[in-house]
Amino acid sequence: MNIQIDPHTLNRALERGAIEEEIRETLEKGVSISAKGDRLGKSSVFEFQTVRNGKFYEQKRVEVIYVIENETVITVTVYVFFGRWETIS
Repeated sequence: MNIQIDPHTLNRALERGAIEEEIRETLEKGVSISAKGDRLGKSSVFEFQTVRNGKFYEQKRVEVIYVIENETVITVTVYVFFGRWETIS
């Protein structure tokens, strides 16, 4: 699968707490989630075990919203949530 991570998407993902490797892993191995319109989504839960903004979180959930154009996955946005989940991926 050819993956193209849009530079703006990557910058926003980094600000939100996700790194490029987590985006790629989510796209390759994540669980499908719903997305609006003609967009697709995948989600993965990663161990975090770190303090962020003054609070300790056990895990983070990375959700990647994307489209497929000419057999290339192109990221649209990445959401990052911190907390604790039953592992979904």
